[in-house]
Amino acid sequence: MSWTRGILAALAVCVTLSAGSAGCGSGDAGETGSGESPAAAGRLLEETDEGGRRYREVDAEGAPRVRVEVQPDEDGSWDVRLTLRDFRLSPPGTRARPVPGQGFAHLYMDGRLVARLRTPEHRLPAVPRGTHQVTARLYADDGTVWAVDGEPVESTADITVSQPRPAPGAREAGTGPRR
Repeated sequence: MSWTRGILAALAVCVTLSAGSAGCGSGDAGETGSGESPAAAGRLLEETDEGGRRYREVDAEGAPRVRVEVQPDEDGSWDVRLTLRDFRLSPPGTRARPVPGQGFAHLYMDGRLVARLRTPEHRLPAVPRGTHQVTARLYADDGTVWAVDGEPVESTADITVSQPRPAPGAREAGTGPRR
């Protein structure tokens, strides 16, 4: 085997092993690759969310926080905005490993997943009439749920959709003259 094929084979082994529990780096045993110890990324709990994803417990001090705000738009859709504290949304394609204060958010409406967010803004299309709960929950890039005191890091906003108003100058059914 030539020396270039040997180097390529060694690199392939390092890439394969680094995705598992061993690696070819020069870092200390127990590092996550970001210079953080596994403890800094929290500890896994037995509790899971409704999708079976385990909670990753972190200390309340410095824990990520999220606030969700939902505003109606003129076209019947709803603008969702997340305000994040001590948390950064990872770009698409980020390696699936827990890094403290980093990950993505799931957006739920009435307990059903409607979007996986990697940006703080989202638009919900027209929402059915009634009162609904919109929840944003934070996840680590490995898919675990960030948690504090055994509870997921999330925020919920209630929205109420009433019957749409008729356009100016339009008549409501049954209010005009009979023919």
